[in-house]
Amino acid sequence: MGQIFKAKVREVGTSFGVLIPKDVISEMKIKKGENIRVSILKTDPKTISKYFGIDKGVKPFERDHTERKLP
Repeated sequence: MGQIFKAKVREVGTSFGVLIPKDVISEMKIKKGENIRVSILKTDPKTISKYFGIDKGVKPFERDHTERKLP
């Protein structure tokens, strides 16, 4: 299973890099030179709300109480 952690993007020469915390390295048993896959989730609320919930055009949840009506 993967790990989610917060990291700051840093400049490394002409590229950008992200440091993996030591506890994540230990837990995931990551070795030097090993190939890993990285998924990026920006935490900008405007970006996130664009894809989820009411901001995507979904109506607010309204419970249908018809199953509670007594005969």
